[in-house]
Amino acid sequence: MYDIVFISYKEPNADEVYAKLKETYPMAKRVHGVDGIHNAHVAAAKKCFTKMFWVVDGDAVIKDDFKFDYEVSEYDLDCVHVWRCENPINGLVYGYGGVKLLPRSLTLKMNTSTVDMTTSISDKFKPMEQVSNITAFNTDPFNSWKSGFRECVKLASKVIDRQEDDETIKRLDTWCEAGMDKPFGDYCIAGARDGRNFGNTHSNEPSTLALINDWNWLNERFSKNSI
Repeated sequence: MYDIVFISYKEPNADEVYAKLKETYPMAKRVHGVDGIHNAHVAAAKKCFTKMFWVVDGDAVIKDDFKFDYEVSEYDLDCVHVWRCENPINGLVYGYGGVKLLPRSLTLKMNTSTVDMTTSISDKFKPMEQVSNITAFNTDPFNSWKSGFRECVKLASKVIDRQEDDETIKRLDTWCEAGMDKPFGDYCIAGARDGRNFGNTHSNEPSTLALINDWNWLNERFSKNSI
């Protein structure tokens, strides 16, 4: 019913994940190599012709029982829908890395200078209970560190609209402590702890927090601060 767009940048497993998605959904489109997460989603929206469109991240391994068949009511055509996702390192299950269903027109017009892309598209947000995928980001040291760092900057600085403080603290602690025995878990935890410190330090500095969406800056920080 709605266009599906796979957005990838430099994920090592992106080609494999996209090929698997295409087996079931051959009409799925791809946006690859666009600098900036906001810009990538704007580029995705430009490829679509439906009022709403699905977004699948470059490391999202879709669950076998998840179907791209959800129909949005007329009242929710301006609402961001985010499905739940499994974290392969710490076991958390929430919207991080999950499949998204976005309003095309609002995505095209979103503010690209914000820290958190998903909550900047619309003031309406609908969390979906079904688990859509595993976010298989732990493919190498950098991507594992980057994932932990970016998410924990957002959690610690509380830039995500409508987040609940108690839930945020629990998630932040889990990112920073759990999964050391998993592949590249040590890098993820190191990134999470660095992200927590960075988010706490710069919580009132939006322009500094926005650096988490600059892949070149992230690479430099990883080189200086990774284990």
